Amino acid sequence: MTSSAPILSDRDGEWVDEWLSAARLTTYLTAAAGSRRNALALYEWNIAAACAIQQDLCHLEVGLRNAYDAAIRAHWTGPADWTSQPLAMFPTTPSTRGRGGSINPKEVVDVNTRPRTLLLKARQDAGGVAAPPGKVIAELSLGFWRYLSVKRHDQTLWVPYLHHAFPPGTDRARDVDARIHRLHTLRNRVAHHEPLLRVNLPGRLADITDLATLINPDLAAYITATTRIPQAIAERP
Repeated sequence: MTSSAPILSDRDGEWVDEWLSAARLTTYLTAAAGSRRNALALYEWNIAAACAIQQDLCHLEVGLRNAYDAAIRAHWTGPADWTSQPLAMFPTTPSTRGRGGSINPKEVVDVNTRPRTLLLKARQDAGGVAAPPGKVIAELSLGFWRYLSVKRHDQTLWVPYLHHAFPPGTDRARDVDARIHRLHTLRNRVAHHEPLLRVNLPGRLADITDLATLINPDLAAYITATTRIPQAIAERP
């Protein structure tokens, strides 16, 4: 048995504002030149585009985390598995930040606090000290993997481990970190149901496929063959 959703129109009033909030709806009304019908069509398109993006990001995230795990595992010289050793993998590494000077002295921080804490939590969530590595990997979010390629981890992570996940000559900042940064930002917009009306979707699809190509050309080919982002772009009201 099937049912049809009501057709939203310019006559729809308070319930739509209560559903989306007036402020949220205004974004779409502005893009639709004040037409509620067209604004709601744009909102539905936004949801469809978000689903298409999430599909490709899911494929990429799994590929990225497994590539990083394999690269670390192949060159890990510490005790046991790296996923069971948060402190050995991310030792206390003091660094300074701030402008310096007598009024604003530089603050000493441990650049590994965040990844170490996230790895420890993932291990706990996966079952504790005896958790299988694969379960720990699955508990780590894109927010963990995304920051492993930033500049502050160049000598401690990129050089000894992560560059092995990519072809020779891959530039950490340009080829990997910049793309992951843009995609992480996009993922957050999708996760928080934010408007995608001004997002460069062709550019972000290129980021996905370019990064996937570096990880595994076959993965990139699969994403290209199955992506629904071009369809979403073409169907935008």
